[in-house]
Amino acid sequence: MGLSGWHEALCGVPDSMRAWLLDPGSLTQRICGRCADFTVHEIGQRDAPPLLDEVRITGLGIKQHALLREVYLSCGAMPMVFAHSVLPYPSLVGRWAKLGRLGNHPLGAALFADPQVRRECMQFRKIDARHPLYAQAAAAISRPPPSLWARRSLFALTTRRILVTEVFLPDILTL
Repeated sequence: MGLSGWHEALCGVPDSMRAWLLDPGSLTQRICGRCADFTVHEIGQRDAPPLLDEVRITGLGIKQHALLREVYLSCGAMPMVFAHSVLPYPSLVGRWAKLGRLGNHPLGAALFADPQVRRECMQFRKIDARHPLYAQAAAAISRPPPSLWARRSLFALTTRRILVTEVFLPDILTL
């Protein structure tokens, strides 16, 4: 386990969650294929430094700001995934300039629509109340479990990179 607690291999993951975590394709597309009423609800977007465990992977400095975007991916009124994205300002140019203005549109759809975008890595982690993203993800759950599974991916377009973290909420297993 590295200092950040994120792993490149899965350990101790229930089989029911494994397929969701390991899917290399678009999570948006996978949920849409199982849900007739898919929605993206933007919780917020702000100018802020990345979380401490995001600094190294994004290449940003500890006090360097980026655009942070947070949304719920839902099936009807039921949130399935909490997504937290770190969009460094130098990356929001050219074809990625529009990523800072997505609103309730899915980031995944924009990323996977461009064949030149590469997923450079995928890391996994079980998060609990000690991780800053847990409270935000669990806010959508009436009876949150003690921990939630998350994955994060670094996406690249030429030399530009963004980090997308997806926290899977328990109702994802109903799809």
